[in-house]
Amino acid sequence: MVSIRRATAADAATVHALMCELAGHQGQRSAVSVSVDRMRELLARPEITYLIAERNGRAIGYVSWLVRVSLWSGGDYLALDDLFVREGERGHGVGERLMGAVAEVADGRVIRWEVAAANEAAQRFYQRIGAGLIPKMICRWQVEAGAAAESWHAGH
Repeated sequence: MVSIRRATAADAATVHALMCELAGHQGQRSAVSVSVDRMRELLARPEITYLIAERNGRAIGYVSWLVRVSLWSGGDYLALDDLFVREGERGHGVGERLMGAVAEVADGRVIRWEVAAANEAAQRFYQRIGAGLIPKMICRWQVEAGAAAESWHAGH
């Protein structure tokens, strides 16, 4: 039987291990730089939620999100960060249960997230649960500290 519960600061090492496993699955393990101590701090913040799925006391997946505000509507929405189910546990309804738990918490608010264009299995899963897919490009701009101000003052 699978149970789902909210992660607490005491679950920081478990959440960190699951995140690292997801990143490894996506070939991005080096992108996870958060420490377990920092994760403990983040799990204590009210706008950040992780739900952990467990089978017989063993973590088998999670879903995470942040509460954000839409400046267009003025209302809050849930910005889904990750949905992950461990290898060997996929295909048994765990992802659906986790997303169902998010839907309950959302209480009518919009839930938004990103999915890689190449991740067709995830796209099929999301469409199966009723999500709409809206093509968009994701822009990332990581500017060295202090460099942006110097660049803008110098006229780019």
